[in-house]
Order: sequence, then C-alpha cells, then structure tokens
Amino acid sequence: MYEANDEQTTNFLAMELGKIVTAGDVIILTGDLGAGKTTFSKGIAKGLGISQMIKSPTYTIIREYTQGRLPFYHMDVYRLTSGYDDLGLDDYFEGEGLTVVEWGNQLGEWLPEDYLEIVIQTENTDLSKRRFVLKAHGTKATILANKVAEIWQAYKVSDR
Repeated sequence: MYEANDEQTTNFLAMELGKIVTAGDVIILTGDLGAGKTTFSKGIAKGLGISQMIKSPTYTIIREYTQGRLPFYHMDVYRLTSGYDDLGLDDYFEGEGLTVVEWGNQLGEWLPEDYLEIVIQTENTDLSKRRFVLKAHGTKATILANKVAEIWQAYKVSDR
C-alpha cells in the first residue's frame, strides 16, 4: 500500500508509472466515485510524454492518444453493463500501447489474464489524501508492481 498525503505525491506516483510501463501493459483503476481515477490517468499520460488534454472517457467509453512514447488507450466502463465483446478489448489489451481502464473491475470475464489493478482509496475528510493498493494479476503485472515498489522506496528515502 502506498499513501499520498497531497496531489503532488499522487501525480508523482502516476507519472513514474507512466514512465515505466511497456506495450501491452494493462492497468485497471478501481475506487469510489471521485477517488481520483481520472486524475491518476492524467498523471500516467504525462509520464508517457502526452501533453494533450486528457479527458474522462465516461461517455465515449474509449479515448486513444498516440502522441507519447506509447499509445495510451484510456477507457471508462462505469456506465456499461453489457456489450463488452463489442468493444474489441483484446485489440487494446494485446496492442502496442498502454491500456488504462477506469472501473475495470466491472469487466469480469473480459479482463485479460495479466493486469495490474490499482485500488484508490480516499479519506472522506480530505480527498487529497489517497491510498493506493496494487494487486498484480500475472507475470508482467508482478514485474510492474515490483518496479513501482522500488520507485516508491527511493521516493520515500529521498523525502526524509
């Protein structure tokens, strides 16, 4: 578990994640409404080198950004209850970019075998304070989670 006491730390974690992801990585973001999934996605995009404005894909379901070092496929499946097979998810999950799915835990059987789930938790009294719980599913996700742990450890040591 990683704790961020301010927006700067949240952005650092997201940007660093964006710097280390590789083609075909899948990140599933879960958390309550307003927990910061889209904010975290924006930080990941910055880490990928994307300077375009990142908009929530709530109504469009999928937004694609190709400006950075990897294509960034940003999805939000909150409003979907069916029709996942019509989205062509495998094309994204097995593609040449990074796929980030907000509310991705709703995909159930449509989730890929290998993905990193990041659960974002907030304190009701201070939404700038967040906890990030990483759950690796598969080999690539485990490697990615271990890299995040190394980055976080270095960050906390330099913070003292």
